[in-house]
Amino acid sequence: MLRRDLLGASAAVAALAVQPATAQAPFELAVIGFQMSSETHARAANAAAAAGREKGWNVTLLNSEGALPKHAEQFDALVQRKPGGIIVCMGKPTEADAQFAAAAKAGIPVITIMSGSSPHTLFDVAVNEYQVGAQAALWLLGQMKYRGALLTVRFEGNTATRIRGKVLDVVLSENQAVTVLGRHAMARTASWQEDVRTGVQALLLRNRGKFEGIWASFDGQAYVIDDLLQAQGVKKHEVPVISVDGGKETFRRIADPESTLVATVVIPFEEMGRRATAAMESIAQRKQPVGSVAAGPYLLLEAELVDQGNVRRYLSP
Repeated sequence: MLRRDLLGASAAVAALAVQPATAQAPFELAVIGFQMSSETHARAANAAAAAGREKGWNVTLLNSEGALPKHAEQFDALVQRKPGGIIVCMGKPTEADAQFAAAAKAGIPVITIMSGSSPHTLFDVAVNEYQVGAQAALWLLGQMKYRGALLTVRFEGNTATRIRGKVLDVVLSENQAVTVLGRHAMARTASWQEDVRTGVQALLLRNRGKFEGIWASFDGQAYVIDDLLQAQGVKKHEVPVISVDGGKETFRRIADPESTLVATVVIPFEEMGRRATAAMESIAQRKQPVGSVAAGPYLLLEAELVDQGNVRRYLSP
């Protein structure tokens, strides 16, 4: 009997020896979208979160609703929780510098998307906005044959749209046969569509028949402009409208023979989200050096100009 007991005990010990070690807790990723009511913010944030969940991670997705106080509060709470990593989409590294610094001090790796660089983050996943601005400006001037007047609809409250506007000004300074007849600067407001509608309506009434093109800093503005122009009976290519971002609605309008929106520079927001999550895995989990993932404060992706010549590639089958 004793021998049988010893044999049973030995078998039990052997079985325990080959059992796998207790699995590690899933990696904790937090994703903050600064204003998820904005399609572009949501596209990047949702893609980053989805990529994390596909890896089996625990993912927290937060929406700051465009409010800096809420943004700072959410960031502070995350620093206390100490997730494995934080991805911030269209954040405010300058305005929320204290929160970014606290995350760095706590040893939490932070990657931003389309937010600008910060000494407290690993890097920013972005496109070269100077190149994007030049693509949009030169395409529109080409449509105008580098002559005539245009209207501009701007947004100074975002780094990317501000850079696009500054590059447009540089291009115009070297092509003085094109002038800016009127401009509207969009305010940072929850009802920004109405702000654009009111401002552009005034520009169109004041300058009817005097301009040959309209430049918009992002696609959401272009939708409002397009609707107003169509309501006035303006046909495609009579007053070409160009903007920046890309997306299903934009591609639909570019392909629509009735729409005045004729081109956009496509920002790969979903790819940005996926690349940010992949980079977090490489650095925070696999402990690869940051320099092997991004050389410098930016991880730059390509942007492509889309017009009627290539829009079919972007339309869903």
